Amino acid sequence: EGDGRFAGVIVAMEAFGLNGHIKAVAERIAREGYVVAAPDFYYRASGDRVVGYDELPKAIQLMMDLPGYDAITADVKAAIDLVESQPQTDKGRIGMTGFCMGGFLTFLSACRLPIRAAAPFYGGGIGREMLPPSERRPYPPIDEAGGITGSMVVFYGEKDGFIPPEECALVKERLAQLGKDAEVIVYPGADHGFFCDQRPSYHEAAAQDSWKRLLRLFDTKLRG
Repeated sequence: EGDGRFAGVIVAMEAFGLNGHIKAVAERIAREGYVVAAPDFYYRASGDRVVGYDELPKAIQLMMDLPGYDAITADVKAAIDLVESQPQTDKGRIGMTGFCMGGFLTFLSACRLPIRAAAPFYGGGIGREMLPPSERRPYPPIDEAGGITGSMVVFYGEKDGFIPPEECALVKERLAQLGKDAEVIVYPGADHGFFCDQRPSYHEAAAQDSWKRLLRLFDTKLRG
């Protein structure tokens, strides 16, 4: 609500689906003065598309059933088109953030689409192959980082069991080599999922600091 046109933001969900946490994050960002969409990337799936945080095997299966990079990029582009079609949106000012699987999707999308500000949270596999290469996942998104045209802040947790320190360092080094306007933040003592207050791994200090950095990024690059 409010006067004027507003920048848009896409919020990419975790592997657990478009659950209450992701909807709450979308609402929280919208209240900061953005037009926000949180797509259900599992819309192709039959059966449950949202699973509990205690159902990791189901979440992994849903994630593994996602289509390849081109189809996912098309889904994100469709979400951007939806946001930009709203009368209150100022076209061309689009940001994106995402968590876990959504962090991966945010990074990939920033490599391929005109996203002005991207904030991927603990996206596994951005800098390395977590599984053998396949038609759906032929290489890690860092291989496309040359295509990034906007600004980026990448968030990791020091104690993340899914993302080793070497991957965080690789992403940071590669973005620096390419001369991108990017920052990689690794929070001491934080684990995977540190931003989600519905998970045992919630880390209050890391969550609060990353939220401030996300808002600063969006405020500077989407509004400034």
